[in-house]
Amino acid sequence: MIASLRRGMLAATLAIAAPAMAQAQTVLNFWDMIWGPPEYIETAKKLVDRFNAEQSVIKVQYRSVPWANWYQTYVTAIGAGTAPDLSTGAGYQPVQLYEQGAIKPIDDLIAEMKASGELDDFQPGTVERLRFDGHYVSLPWAIDIRVWLYRKDQLAAANIAPPTTWTELRSAAKALTAGDRYGLAASGDTGGSHYIYSLMINNGGGLFDDKRTLTTQSPRNREAMDFFAAIVKDGAVSPASAGYDSASRRRAFHLGQAAFILDGPGLPDAAPPETRANIGILPPLAGPHGDKGTIAWTNSIMVYQQTKHYAETKTFLTWWSRNQKPLWTEGHAGPMPARKSFAADPYFKDSALRSFIIANYLPVGKTTGANAAGIFPVLNAIEGDGVVQSLTQEILQGKDVGPALAKAETKLKEIVQ
Repeated sequence: MIASLRRGMLAATLAIAAPAMAQAQTVLNFWDMIWGPPEYIETAKKLVDRFNAEQSVIKVQYRSVPWANWYQTYVTAIGAGTAPDLSTGAGYQPVQLYEQGAIKPIDDLIAEMKASGELDDFQPGTVERLRFDGHYVSLPWAIDIRVWLYRKDQLAAANIAPPTTWTELRSAAKALTAGDRYGLAASGDTGGSHYIYSLMINNGGGLFDDKRTLTTQSPRNREAMDFFAAIVKDGAVSPASAGYDSASRRRAFHLGQAAFILDGPGLPDAAPPETRANIGILPPLAGPHGDKGTIAWTNSIMVYQQTKHYAETKTFLTWWSRNQKPLWTEGHAGPMPARKSFAADPYFKDSALRSFIIANYLPVGKTTGANAAGIFPVLNAIEGDGVVQSLTQEILQGKDVGPALAKAETKLKEIVQ
């Protein structure tokens, strides 16, 4: 009877103590953007569960954040004092929030990785690209890049070889335009503005020079815009493009209503099964002066100043960086991995398209601030303002490039100043 009573008292004591023990565990909040199809979120959750199961000192709580109103989501949380301990985010999110005093530099982690040699596992330039004001504002995890994709079936039927230059692309787009089919589909949304960034970079231009001075109307940029406008005037771009969003642009491509599209590496995986085999990738195109290049963003993980557990946050960040390969192999994340060791996995090496992108496109990818080192806050403001999106719409509507480019430069100067 006494033994039974003691067992009952012990059980009651443990029941009371359990919550206290759980509270002693450091709880971290990790917010993650949606970087792929539904299986991406499930894979990320499983990874967090795995980390939590491997040790008992830290418990990470995972939250999937949609891209709709993403900036307001973070700014509101920061203002309310409820920012996460760490998060993934848009390409220039860490530097803009750092300037606002919301992001904690991770110079110590970078120094540790450099000392151990682990920093060599990251793709060239990705770590330094996240350096601003003498500090590393985040850790790279993926590279979002734009590549030229084409419909193999349409080119084969017309006996047209995949283009390798701008001249060949324009000629092929014009030749493949007939009836309700067009050579190229674009869009008037943010995804459509990537055509502008990519073509400028592809021609050795860009919005900034190496001193971070605007060069919107440079000869190379003007030449790139004239090329884009010429394809529109050829009638080779779907006339619905100005009103398309990215989903509509991709749908037109999948349905065979366009032969070429500029998009991310994940587009073939998101295509209907019957379409995937007909999607090919062009090599980085040579511009009129022989330049090759495209727009790319280094996606990263950032730590927030509001965290009360920096040591634990750094521990999880390091673990996550080393163990997130399943985000691609199981979760089918759209961007390419920032770590070379992940890129060496059969998931990438055995895929002709993914391995081609890693070998050929990653080396020529540049940020929106192409020609300027690192990243700087105004880049996020430029992409978020919609100036280049408006420029894209005007060109797609057949308006004169000169006035459209001049208007864009005026607005960009206002943002920069």
